[in-house]
Amino acid sequence: MAPHPQVLQHVVDVHCHPTDAPFIAPESMERLNITICAMSSRQSDQVLVRNLAATYPTKVIPCFGYHPWFSHLISLGPSTIKEAHYRSLFLPVTPTPGHLAVFERLLPLLPEPISLDDVLSDIRNHFIEFPNAMLGEVGLDRSFHVAFDYYAEQREFTPFIIPLVHQLAILEAQIGLAIEFRRNVSLHSVKAHAATLDLLSKLQDYHGDAWNCINLDLHSCGVSPETWKTVEKRHPNVYLSLSTAINGRSPNHRALIAACASNRLLVESDYPDVDLCTERTWDMIRTVADIKGWSVEETWADEIEPDKWGAVRRIEANWITFSGVSHIEL
Repeated sequence: MAPHPQVLQHVVDVHCHPTDAPFIAPESMERLNITICAMSSRQSDQVLVRNLAATYPTKVIPCFGYHPWFSHLISLGPSTIKEAHYRSLFLPVTPTPGHLAVFERLLPLLPEPISLDDVLSDIRNHFIEFPNAMLGEVGLDRSFHVAFDYYAEQREFTPFIIPLVHQLAILEAQIGLAIEFRRNVSLHSVKAHAATLDLLSKLQDYHGDAWNCINLDLHSCGVSPETWKTVEKRHPNVYLSLSTAINGRSPNHRALIAACASNRLLVESDYPDVDLCTERTWDMIRTVADIKGWSVEETWADEIEPDKWGAVRRIEANWITFSGVSHIEL
C-alpha cells in the first residue's frame, strides 16, 4: 500500500539524479510528495540541477559538484594543453603499444579540459545563489574505467583509471569550498575505503573546528560494518545513507544498517527517474525499519512522544540534524 501523502511530506531522498533523465515531465514533479536532494556530477548538468531547484524550490535541494568519474576532464593548472593533460593522467613515460593505441583513439573524443579554478568558481556561484545547496556528488572511485563515449547506449571502456592523486586534489578543493560556505557533502566512495578514511582524518586535522561545522553523508555506502563503526566513532559529523539500487545488491547492507547508530542513518534512492525516487526511498525506509525493529507510520500526528516514533519520524530527525545543526559553532 502506498504511504499517505502526509507521511511522504516528511521523507527526504538524500541522493538522486533526476537530471540524468532525458526529460523531467512537469506532471512528475507535481506528483512528487517527498523532498529530493538532486545531485550534479559534471559540467553539463550543474545548470540542469540549478534550473530544477529554481523551478521547484520546496521540493528540490540542489547539490553542486564534480563526480570522480569525470575528474579527468579537470586540469589542476589554469591552462593545460589537451594532449599533455590526458597523457599525464593515462600514460606512463614509456607506454605499451597497446595502451598508446587506445589513448590515440580516445584523445579526439575527449573535450578540452576545464580548469579546477573554473570548477570551483562555478560551485561557488551556485552556493551563493542557493543558501540551502549541498556539495555533491563528489568523491573517490578506484574501479571506474574511462569510457570512449560515456553517453553511448552501449559503453565501451578503456583500460584507463583516473589516478587517485588527481581525484584527491579535485575532491579536497571542492570540500574546502564546502567548508568555507559551511555546506554539507554527499560523498561517493567505491573501492577507495582506506583512502576515504585517510581523507576524513586529514580534513579533521587540517580544518579543525571548521570541519565539524559541516556534515558529510557516505552515500550508497558499501563499507564493512567494522569500518563504519570506526568512522562513526571518529567523526560525529559523518552520516550513512543507503539505497536499494546499489546496496540492495549485497546482503552486507543489512549488517551495515544494524551496526549504524540510529541517529546517523539517512535514506536515498540513488535513482535517475524522479517518478521512482519515492518508491525507492520508501523501500529503504521499510528495510531500515525492519532491521531496527521500528514501526512505519501509516498516518501522521503532529504531537507524539519520542519513544513512539516510527522510522519516518526517526529518519526525519536525523535529516534535520544533518542539514541544520553544526557540531561546533565558530
